[in-house]
Amino acid sequence: MSKKQVFIVGLDEFNLKKLQATPEGEECEFRPALTVEEMRSVEEYDLDQLAETCFRRIDDHGEIHAVASYYDFPGTLLAPIIASRYGLPGAPLESVVKCEHKYWSRLEQQKVIPEHLPQFKAFDPFDEKAYDGLGMIPPFWVKPIKSFRSFLAFRINSEPQFADAVAEIREHIDYISTPFVKFMRRYDLPSEFTEMQESCIAESLLSGHQCTLEGYVHEDNVVSYGVVDSVREGNGSSFSRYEYPSVLPQEIQFRMADITRRVIQQIGLRNSPFNIEYFYNITADEVYLLEINPRISQAHTDIFQKVHGISHHSIMLNLALGRKPKPLEYKGEFNKAANFMLRTFESGRVRKSPTEDEIRILKRFIPGLEVKIHVKDGVHLSELKGQDSYSYELANIFIGGRDQRELVHKYNECVEGLSFQVEYDEEEAFLS
Repeated sequence: MSKKQVFIVGLDEFNLKKLQATPEGEECEFRPALTVEEMRSVEEYDLDQLAETCFRRIDDHGEIHAVASYYDFPGTLLAPIIASRYGLPGAPLESVVKCEHKYWSRLEQQKVIPEHLPQFKAFDPFDEKAYDGLGMIPPFWVKPIKSFRSFLAFRINSEPQFADAVAEIREHIDYISTPFVKFMRRYDLPSEFTEMQESCIAESLLSGHQCTLEGYVHEDNVVSYGVVDSVREGNGSSFSRYEYPSVLPQEIQFRMADITRRVIQQIGLRNSPFNIEYFYNITADEVYLLEINPRISQAHTDIFQKVHGISHHSIMLNLALGRKPKPLEYKGEFNKAANFMLRTFESGRVRKSPTEDEIRILKRFIPGLEVKIHVKDGVHLSELKGQDSYSYELANIFIGGRDQRELVHKYNECVEGLSFQVEYDEEEAFLS
């Protein structure tokens, strides 16, 4: 029997192995509509050109049965365009953009879950009176209406800090915002959003236990199947690790699932995986929605595999093939798993990164260990694209264990065995 031809927008070796390890992957052949290198660390984005590259590769191959992406911009935008062109299962483009356009998304959320949202307001970063126009008292967050990985997101504690953040935003916002708006115009999305002068959003601070709910919608049926805890660094602005399963009580997770159902139906997302970031504030006993992503989180794939026996690529693949996903069973090797993010908080040049031999040795002593290195020898950390505004991510370290204590112990052992050497621009810097 011939295999299903599945094109992935942003195919990379790490996720290819996860795809191939799923039961659905055995009947599929995976091909790159784009490789991850073609849509990450690029100097500028031309979405029309990227779409044409996808179409050309598919046409040259001559056969396609499904398309999917587990990466944010531009992967989640290109996947529904490809699906529509070739008559494949996929999410409606407008519903995807409603998730990704932070202001439009908030307006849709406000229609059905107003009590679960922060205060928010769109603003033009080039408006000299923007701060006064917000009418918000610090602390609050500012970020572009379209971004990824917290790129150009800043916590504002004072008016001078707002001015500094806006200066940084002005310098770099065109990197994603301009091609995103051009894309929206290209596909005739509402002029209310394609022509708005405001390209940033300010949101009041959310606090509490942060987590991500993974789910999917098949036809009109919204299903939530896992909650992953997001643990932050001491600075409160960068993530330390993702940990699964969540420690939140089931009752709180059920409340998140109910909010999720209402907002996903309002947005009109169909035949798509999604993940939604939430805060649970234990003092107020209230759940607040941070943002919606119309994809699986590829940062969670390995930890799902460690706990369930297969990654949630299985969910994504079934939807892309037009099937109802199967429930994930607890057949993994570990009770608990985490994706640790090894970071540094100062800029500098990488003089040495861990070798494959070092990683191979660590794997002998730490069963199930996976390591993704994000930097190469000689690169200056300031050259990395799409980093958050407070740190530089050097590596992802995926670990499974009996409990949280064992996860942290294994992580510390792993960090000791990874030889990162960074020549910092300033003397006082540290890894975490």
